[in-house]
Amino acid sequence: MSGWWGRTASLARRLRIAWTSSMRLRVLAVTTVVGVVALALIGTYLSDRVRDALYDQRVTEALADAATRTGGVQIQFDGSTATTPAQVQGVADQILRAEQSAGASSIGALLRRSPVDPPTTAILDLSVGRIVEPSAPLRTAVQESGSQQWQAVEVTTAGGSGPGIIVGAPVALPEVGAYELYFVYSLITEQDTLVLIQQTLGLGALALVGLLAAMALYLTKQVLGPVQQAARTAERLAAGHLDERMTERGGDELALLGRSFNHMAASLQEQIERLANLSRVQQQFVSDVSHELRTPLTTIRMATELIFDERSAFTPTTRRSAELLHTQVDRFEALLGDLLEISRFDAGAAVLDAENLDVRSVVRRAVDLAAPLAERMGTSLGLQQPDRPCTADLDPRRIERVLRNLLANAIEHSEGTPIEVVVAANDSAVSVSVIDHGVGMTAAQSEQVFDRFWRADPSRTRTLGGSGLGLAISSEDARLHGGRLEAWGRPGAGATFRLTIPRRAGVTISDAPGPLERETGPTAPPPQREGPSPASLPSFEDLTGPTQGPHR
Repeated sequence: MSGWWGRTASLARRLRIAWTSSMRLRVLAVTTVVGVVALALIGTYLSDRVRDALYDQRVTEALADAATRTGGVQIQFDGSTATTPAQVQGVADQILRAEQSAGASSIGALLRRSPVDPPTTAILDLSVGRIVEPSAPLRTAVQESGSQQWQAVEVTTAGGSGPGIIVGAPVALPEVGAYELYFVYSLITEQDTLVLIQQTLGLGALALVGLLAAMALYLTKQVLGPVQQAARTAERLAAGHLDERMTERGGDELALLGRSFNHMAASLQEQIERLANLSRVQQQFVSDVSHELRTPLTTIRMATELIFDERSAFTPTTRRSAELLHTQVDRFEALLGDLLEISRFDAGAAVLDAENLDVRSVVRRAVDLAAPLAERMGTSLGLQQPDRPCTADLDPRRIERVLRNLLANAIEHSEGTPIEVVVAANDSAVSVSVIDHGVGMTAAQSEQVFDRFWRADPSRTRTLGGSGLGLAISSEDARLHGGRLEAWGRPGAGATFRLTIPRRAGVTISDAPGPLERETGPTAPPPQREGPSPASLPSFEDLTGPTQGPHR
């Protein structure tokens, strides 16, 4: 029973998939069902009309024939010279047989004594041909009305059984009184005619349904063929085959669709090629400018280093200018390096030098490098990681750069509150979450934070400098690993950045193990500006300790 149910469910599922995925099947099914229903209704109506017409005509003819023959029989009885019941018996038998043999429309005749005012003498009941005994209600109706009455019955002939009618009327026999004369008529011929008509209608309906199905298939092929070709062409265009075009035939609406589609494809190809050329020019320009700036930047750095080393001999104003120049040259050099890296990503020249390493060692190194900066900014770093190794195929240089960017960003915006770094892993991926409790950002800003040169608050002073490309490069590094970099934030509650990479190259990440979103209501722990206390971060390893540096 369970096997039958499983096969039925599987068949129903396949039919549902075929129904939802094939417009041709839906059109064919709907056309066929509507055609069958319409033909069934029309056939039923025509069959009923023909049946009623044949039945009514045959009944009318039978009633008229029975009335004529009853009148003839009564005239013969009235003209009879029989004076005894025996003579009347013989005359009645002769008349009945003569009527039956003369009339081919009836299949039998009956003469039955009427119980109304029975005479003292009587003759035997007579019947000839194939008879059907009249029912009691019919006999009562004939006796009470004194006129012709009829009833539908089932008759049996040499060709089988079928519908018929029996017609009765009162007659008066000499010497013996009132009798009832019944004639039996067959409707089997009319029934056979009706069956033949119904079979003809059925065969015509089947042929018409087949014709409708063929027309539906032809029309759907004519209409859906260009649509399917347009879909395939669109897929080819999306795959980068910009020279793909539809076939144009004729001058109808479908040909107009093909021409319009081809015009659209040509326009898109032209615009895409123009944008691609512009993008290549821009990428080449950025790359060339960055490379060309290397030489003068090196000269400027050497001169700046000399001036900076001799700043103690300068006046306070000149010494401050030397320090600013040194800082801005460092910033300019970082910006130039980021521009070169972005140009490599844009040109598709970025290469992943992957190794199977423990992510914990890379995270620890990045945190150690950021710890002095965190201490100088008056915040603290806490690290939580599993006890077992969290290995993954990664480029340590790129992952460390991502973590340094995330930590620098968190330190910049933490406002002196503690920062937590959480390492988590599952069977398919490894995540590193950097959590701060600083100024935070809105949901809309968290979607824009990876845009190039984007700043949540342009009026806010950058304490640590930076090129504005760090998070954009980090996002590209994560994508190069087959992973993703996500951001979450709420104003006043801080922000969380989560880096997730697959354990093996090419594996699809189904679920990121590390934390991202967190509660911001009354149950969330409040930010702490004096470093984390053991009670608030019991599972984190404090790598910097609480410090009392200047807060912004």
